[in-house]
Amino acid sequence: MRICVIDGRGGGLGRRLVAGLQSQLGDAHQIIGLGTNQAAATAMKAAGAAQVGAGGRAIVATVPTADVILLSLNLVLASATVGDVTPAVVRAILGARAKKVLLPVNQAQVEVVGTEEHKLEHLIARSLRRVQFLVTVGSLA
Repeated sequence: MRICVIDGRGGGLGRRLVAGLQSQLGDAHQIIGLGTNQAAATAMKAAGAAQVGAGGRAIVATVPTADVILLSLNLVLASATVGDVTPAVVRAILGARAKKVLLPVNQAQVEVVGTEEHKLEHLIARSLRRVQFLVTVGSLA
């Protein structure tokens, strides 16, 4: 299965997600790190992503081939990340057939009613468990 982790800025969240997936899934699935910039892609490569890409073109070209996409809520809010996320990137992510696992972390002052406030560590652990469940059970429908 192809799992895409998408992150921006310095790639700190993406690095942690890729490392967690590597630890839980090993080499059984292909983990692809997609950064909105080169710094984020480099961080995910260092964490063990099998393949990385940087920028909007890489994201738009790669997400249609993914089975699971793991990212923060920020990255489906166009222009929420200092312009790194364009409307075309958002359309590509949301239009991909992949199951999307979103961490409710954002800096755009968007509040998602019904979600609980948790520390980032808890959100990361919870999202990793969800992806592990999806790829193990294969319930991507």
